[in-house]
Amino acid sequence: MKKSIAVLGLGKYGKSLAQNMYELGSDVLIVDIDEEKLKEFAPFSTSAICADLTNEDEVNNLGLKNLDVVVVAMGGNLAASIMCVAVAKEQGVPLIVAKSSSDRMSSILKKIGADKVIVPEEYGGQQSARILSSDTFLDYFQVDSSLCMVEMKPLEKWVGKNLIDLNIRKKYKVNIVATKINGHWEAINPQDPLKANNPLLIVADKESLKRIDK
Repeated sequence: MKKSIAVLGLGKYGKSLAQNMYELGSDVLIVDIDEEKLKEFAPFSTSAICADLTNEDEVNNLGLKNLDVVVVAMGGNLAASIMCVAVAKEQGVPLIVAKSSSDRMSSILKKIGADKVIVPEEYGGQQSARILSSDTFLDYFQVDSSLCMVEMKPLEKWVGKNLIDLNIRKKYKVNIVATKINGHWEAINPQDPLKANNPLLIVADKESLKRIDK
């Protein structure tokens, strides 16, 4: 399903995330106070708004309540991050993601309503985009230019069936290497039926991921 996302702040992380989300097919709103940055990244967005993200009225006027995801990508500006997370929370945004530059900042952003806090050293824009654009993928790690390792929910049509019956390797060209049971990864038995609440660890190329996440 196509998602709508706002990226608030066009630093290095915000630019990378906006571009990758747009290329993955999402509707992307970019917001920054710097008009030159907005012009530069307009081709990688559905719409662009120049706004002071420390100003409550201007943040309220962005219409964040109509979006699926809001990403507050200003790890170096605590005041603006707090303002944007708080407004997004008040407007009922389903998923609020915030970039952080310290443990203290992470703690503050979680307390005021951020559902997920991103530390740039741990998550790049491409990795975040792949997770946020999908209802299936829970975590994503790029092994090389084409190969990925992904934690994902079993597709609904897979639940209750085993790997032998599903023939996933042949049909999707992916390898399921483990399943998470009670928070721990275990080698998967190809004869055991898949359960909805047990995530899977798969290895696949990017094209194969597109076949799964339709």
